[in-house]
Order: sequence, then structure tokens, then C-alpha cells
Amino acid sequence: MSKEKLLRIENLTLHFNTQKGPVQAVDGVFFELGHKEAVVVLGESGCGKSSLAKALLRLLPRNVSRYDGKVYLEGTEIMGMDDETYRRNVRWIRMSLVPQAAMNSLNPVLKVGDQVAEPMVVHHGVKKEEALVQAAKMFQHVGVPVDFLDRYAFELSGGMRQRVAIAMALVTAPGLVVLDEPTSALDVLTQANIFNVLKRLKHELEVSFILITHDIATSSELADSVAVMYAGQIVETSDARSFFKEPLHPYSRMLMASVPRLRANIEPEFITGQPPSLLHPPTGCRFADRCPKRFSKCSEEPPVFNVESKQVKCWLYES
Repeated sequence: MSKEKLLRIENLTLHFNTQKGPVQAVDGVFFELGHKEAVVVLGESGCGKSSLAKALLRLLPRNVSRYDGKVYLEGTEIMGMDDETYRRNVRWIRMSLVPQAAMNSLNPVLKVGDQVAEPMVVHHGVKKEEALVQAAKMFQHVGVPVDFLDRYAFELSGGMRQRVAIAMALVTAPGLVVLDEPTSALDVLTQANIFNVLKRLKHELEVSFILITHDIATSSELADSVAVMYAGQIVETSDARSFFKEPLHPYSRMLMASVPRLRANIEPEFITGQPPSLLHPPTGCRFADRCPKRFSKCSEEPPVFNVESKQVKCWLYES
């Protein structure tokens, strides 16, 4: 593994058992992330983005039928660790999570200061008083008044609750934070403020982010690189500058074409059809049924092709 990379994921797979059969939520996912960088994982709802977050943090439900692949964190392969070793050495120590819907992830009967301090007590073994001091410092980093330490989650606005969730993920100083739709259900102004906080934290705390979202417009503010996910698979990875200027995969192009433009008189387009069921994904290219560039070879599953510094899973780039 190249030393400059903080994270490398190879063929990560997570399937769930259901009464109707196995759901192939994450199926052979790959991408890389450097130090002090942010990768944005884009895709429609139901494509497996949140399941990818669960797979990385090993926050797995009981109905897992398959969970394998390789995940290298700072050169260490962490998929081979047993659960206790992973809990002690990785989760919330080197990699943490900001989940969707901060109100649902915060305990309504505990003060938010105690909740932010708790990871320090549990994972670093510090006394509660010292942990509260660290929580107060983290509140200042994310723009929450220090006197909010003594408040409860229901006393805070949606934006403040989201900042508290970010503080909780950062208080143990992990090198990598997974952000699962961190601005969902927030108004546009609050979303912009949260992304400004994240951009500042990336430089101040030298932390890397995996931002999972379907919001192309706001994610471009934070992204250094982009990974596009469709039907449980990564279909394109690229540096952000190249991707937002000229995406390669037909699905990526159609995603970008669906974004309204402020400075161009171009009508947004839409993607016809529906994403395939992850219970029974199609053989061959999973996007073929909705793709305007489909041809005969799309009935076979495409490999990943290298196009300059990008990677794309599409037969159009075979040559």
C-alpha cells in the first residue's frame, strides 16, 4: 500500500439476509483516501451508501450474510481484527461516525456535554471532569457555545444538534470521520454553515472525511475526490476538480445533469427508470437498463478501467 494514503478499500462486501433473500447492499466497493482529504460518496437513495458506513465502522445488524474484503487504515488491515480488538483500537479511536438525524443519535435524557465527553471516558480512560474540559474545547471548534454543555438535545436547534454530533465524533481525535448525510433535514442556510465548519475542521484538526450524500451541490464544497455509487457498487472514482468538470460514467453524467445551474440557462435533466432491486441486481452492468449509451457488451459485468487518474466501471472505456 502506498504510504501517503490514509485509507484504502478493496472489494468490500456487505450482504444482509431477509425473508425474500440476500440484499447485496455493498458489493465489491473500492476507493482510496489520503491524509487531510475528503472523499464524497455520491448516489441515489437506496444505493448502499449508509450500509457502506456501517461496514467501515463495523456497526452491523444481526442479519448479515456476507461481510468481507480488505480495508487498510494507515497501512494496517483492519478487516482481519476480531471485534474486541477493533472496538479497542479502531472505532472512535482512529475512525468515527456522524450518523444521520442527530436528534435520533443523541440521548434525550442526558446533557449533551456528558454525551460528547463519554467517548473520552470510555476509550481513553480519562476522568469525567477532564473529559468535559475536552468537550468544551471541541464545542468551540464546531461553533457551539460552551454553556450548551448543560443543555439537553431537545433544547437545541437542528443545526446545533448536528454540530454536537460532529463534536462527539471528533473529541477522541480520530484521523478519519465518516459523515452519513450530515445535513439531511436541515435548511439551506444551516447546511452551508455546517459545511463551512467541516472545511475549517479539516485544516485545523488535520482530519479526513468520508462524506456520504446524494446532495451534489453542497458536497462539492468539501470534496477532494469523488466516488459514485450505484446499486451497491462504485462505478467511478475521480479527483473532485475533474469529476465536477467532466464525469465519465453515464450515470455520473446524468447525476450532474440533474443539478440546477445558477449561471447557465440549462434545464435540469432527470434519470429515467428506477434503481434496480438489491435483492436481485441485474447481471452485467447494473445501470444498463437506464443507460442511453447501452450496447451489446453491457450484458456482461464491466471491470474497472483506468482512465488517466480516474477509475470507471463501464465498457465505453475498454479501449
